[in-house]
Amino acid sequence: MPIADPAKKQLAMERKLFFKICMNCGAKNPYKADKCRGCGRSNALRLKNRQTGPKK
Repeated sequence: MPIADPAKKQLAMERKLFFKICMNCGAKNPYKADKCRGCGRSNALRLKNRQTGPKK
């Protein structure tokens, strides 16, 4: 069921697209994270690829 409220839709898109991925263990981390919550490494975080649409 699609979200009709524009404010809730914007919040959902931000939660879906703005987070970091650990390159060591693959865990999802908050956007402001300094180290991975799964493995504890601080230098292994990268931003999620934010391109929307179908996967190639």
